[in-house]
Amino acid sequence: MTSVLRMMNPNLINGRNLHKGSPILLRAEESKSRAHSSFSIKEVSLVTPQATASSSSGVSSSTTTQPKGREFNTTTFDDKMLANYVPVYVMLQLGVITNDNVLENAEKLKKQLEKLKQSQVDGVMVDVWWGIVESNGPKQYQWSAYRNLFEIVQSCGLKLQAIMSFHRCGGNIGDDVNIPLPKWVLEIGETNPDIFYTNKSGNRNKECLSLSVDNLSLFRGRTAVEMYRDYMKSFRENMDDFISSGVIIDIEVGLGPAGELRYPSYSETQGWVFPGIGEFQCYDKYLRSDYEEEVRRIGHPEWKLPENAGQYNDVPEATRFFEYSNGTYLEEEGRFFLSWYSRKLLLHGDQILDEANKVFLGCKLKLAAKISGIHWWYKTESHAAELTAGYYNLKNRDGYAVIAKMMRRHHAILNFTCLEMRNTEQPAKAKSGPQELVQQVLSCGWREGIEVAGENALPRFDRDGYNQIILSARPNGITLDGKPRMFGFTYLRLSDRLLSEPNFTTFKTFVKRMHANQEYCSELERYNHELLPLERSKNDESLETLVEETEPTDPLTWLEETDMSIKPFESVLSLLKSTFFRTKS
Repeated sequence: MTSVLRMMNPNLINGRNLHKGSPILLRAEESKSRAHSSFSIKEVSLVTPQATASSSSGVSSSTTTQPKGREFNTTTFDDKMLANYVPVYVMLQLGVITNDNVLENAEKLKKQLEKLKQSQVDGVMVDVWWGIVESNGPKQYQWSAYRNLFEIVQSCGLKLQAIMSFHRCGGNIGDDVNIPLPKWVLEIGETNPDIFYTNKSGNRNKECLSLSVDNLSLFRGRTAVEMYRDYMKSFRENMDDFISSGVIIDIEVGLGPAGELRYPSYSETQGWVFPGIGEFQCYDKYLRSDYEEEVRRIGHPEWKLPENAGQYNDVPEATRFFEYSNGTYLEEEGRFFLSWYSRKLLLHGDQILDEANKVFLGCKLKLAAKISGIHWWYKTESHAAELTAGYYNLKNRDGYAVIAKMMRRHHAILNFTCLEMRNTEQPAKAKSGPQELVQQVLSCGWREGIEVAGENALPRFDRDGYNQIILSARPNGITLDGKPRMFGFTYLRLSDRLLSEPNFTTFKTFVKRMHANQEYCSELERYNHELLPLERSKNDESLETLVEETEPTDPLTWLEETDMSIKPFESVLSLLKSTFFRTKS
């Protein structure tokens, strides 16, 4: 299979630090060998129009494939290409349901969705805000506005991914509305501010509850995890008809700020500006007490929470903790702290996903959880921005494999961000590596045998951004078995700008490429996405054992660029062509 893939994709590259534009090139011998490789079109059933013409004229069907400009006969080889089909969803507006729990502008939204459907997208994603639905008081859930929204989505023939959003909207990049946590929860925080994440200066972040209160009965007799569980249980009960009918196919479980499994280490409400390293968020009294107990247990009561890790907008070298050559992060005390800090985050995610699994057990849908694409300072020794967020990832330590292993326990999809980003688009001072980061995280998921999905971090309407997404969705390009292939992609987000020209025509071309040049396919099983009843979480392996499995491995092979790229001016020409025929008709 490997030899066939290489013949199909002569630009395959290896290694964490190899990408388009990298100074590290394939060995001349390999390049020469691959340049002269060929395969039988008949054997693999993937035919270019040129090859078909050659065969009919008596010319041998053996040919050299080139990723650039490859065109496929999608009518003849439909089933083969469907193995490479990646469904595309579009995130709805953050405030589609208002703070007053009202679906405003329903008619406008329906018109937008009807037009969006013309692009042949598979569905939409929406935040189901805890702060809206349970705002009136404990267990006083109000679902009517969301039911109205889901009915519109269903009427447009779209599938739905629902996010259990247990965080505040406002304060993150791209947030254009403010939706706080439930008022009655915030009132509890007024008398006990330690329920919120806290930095070393004592500043509280009210974006979400601290993981330290997961199992503390501080919320009118319930723990935080019990509140999350009850919310999801009510959602299932009230949306059962949308689940059983196959409209809702995915439940993404919010696990922290922006719905991501991380600490709120880089919040704009706290004064953070890109590419600041961020700050550790473990100084509330509950996490502080937990850490003090842990260091006493191992015989080091003198160890304290870091006081030398700098401030939100520092650079790594300006701090004692993240100094590259001899920083605290390399010392025994620093290593213990980082292990504790990241382990607490992992246990938090594990427990909530386990509750979600029990709530939706037997439902024909997928669970998912999102990991943040913290790409700045990735190309430094200390990976400072990742460490403050809770991802203990270094050159000699893989911080994402253990997260993938945890998600595997709960049959959850790993959803990752920043798929559209390229290294060359980032400021040099940030020492970013989004391409290498995407390769590392996606490879971790695929190696663990779990499904991997993705999102763009920032709005993009250009072919370069779309082509980078297509590459990440199928890093080996079109293959016989469609592997590796992303389980799905969610585009951020629905807007008038997306639906205007020429942006919409470009987007339609992007969707077609993600679908491997196929038309929209409503039968999920045809591209191996059949929804089966959710099985119970696997607890056959101790999470503590998984935490120790951090040996880094090279990522999977990756093309230099996608083999199904959107060409320059392609969308413009398509728009002109459609305009011409409309005018003529």
